[in-house]
Amino acid sequence: MSKVDVDFYKGKKVFITGHTGFKGTWLCKILSVMGAEVCGYAAGYPTVEGKQVFEQLDFSGRVHSIQGDVCDLEQLKACLADFSPDIVFHLAAQPIVTLSYQHPVETYRTNVMGTVNILECVRLTDSVKSVVNVTTDKVYENQEWEWGYRENEPLDGFDPYSNSKSCSELVTHSYNNSFFRKRKIAVSTARAGNVIGGGDFSVNRIIPDCVRAAYESKVIKVRNPYSIRPYQHVLEPLYAYLLLAQEQYQKFELAAAYNVGPDECDCVSTGALVDLFCKSWGRDVSWENVSCDGPHEAKFLKLDCSKYKATFKWRPHWHIQMAIEKTIEWAKCWQDAGDINALMELQIKEFFAVDEEKKL
Repeated sequence: MSKVDVDFYKGKKVFITGHTGFKGTWLCKILSVMGAEVCGYAAGYPTVEGKQVFEQLDFSGRVHSIQGDVCDLEQLKACLADFSPDIVFHLAAQPIVTLSYQHPVETYRTNVMGTVNILECVRLTDSVKSVVNVTTDKVYENQEWEWGYRENEPLDGFDPYSNSKSCSELVTHSYNNSFFRKRKIAVSTARAGNVIGGGDFSVNRIIPDCVRAAYESKVIKVRNPYSIRPYQHVLEPLYAYLLLAQEQYQKFELAAAYNVGPDECDCVSTGALVDLFCKSWGRDVSWENVSCDGPHEAKFLKLDCSKYKATFKWRPHWHIQMAIEKTIEWAKCWQDAGDINALMELQIKEFFAVDEEKKL
């Protein structure tokens, strides 16, 4: 079984776009714990009730933050040239399906031209050896199949968000063909499923909606309780991104497009997910179906992750029940003004400890 090597990342220079977002914050925390030197580039710092999750954390001086737009090519170019990273993770995006219907131009601008710009900067930066472009499971032309999509399925997301991420995949493919393969720069895309975990306060996402309702002792309103999604804890895809960046850094031929998702048993309906949340929260929390004729969203979506599993001998660490429990643990700590930094370090340690357990 392959695993993330802490010694590999110690001292490595890692550039992250979108580092203050949900995934980005967790990735910065993991890398700081491992001793990497991180330069983060993001448009701003998301605020929740006057507090910023990112600023609650101690990165031990290992994370340098730069505020900027991924569509500002000149600023982005200057940042990479100055930092000279070894590895790049591209996470910056407009990530919400419903918002993409309201702001399609901004969604395409950020998700497509942002990708063009970061890859152009990589092309001009000799130090970079490994790049992971984070896209989504929604890049595929959705046929409402009951089986998982594979990496060779047609790319044609329906809504502006999903379609813009399909475009991001095509941009990456073109840059690989035109520039990176000749220079042995390993550039992959990672198509992750629906992610849950502490620190996600996004609008129109089911678990953040559950948490907000639980905080306020309100009934949880569920728009699409019968939709099937591949749910996973945020540490699952981040671990997979780190493993991919590490392995392709050492073996260029591994660079490719990869699905990253949970086991079959964790592809559940939204209603089943909310049932787990209500049971795990431990207080009088309930939900109701408020289905309406809103913007189109796929009803059935699964990923076939056999390529990633076979290539890297990888398996998910936590099933959906554990993912929910860890998310609620974080949410209650935040509600009680607890030590978020210490809790995240503990959850990261617990997650990585599974590697050692799998050896037994």
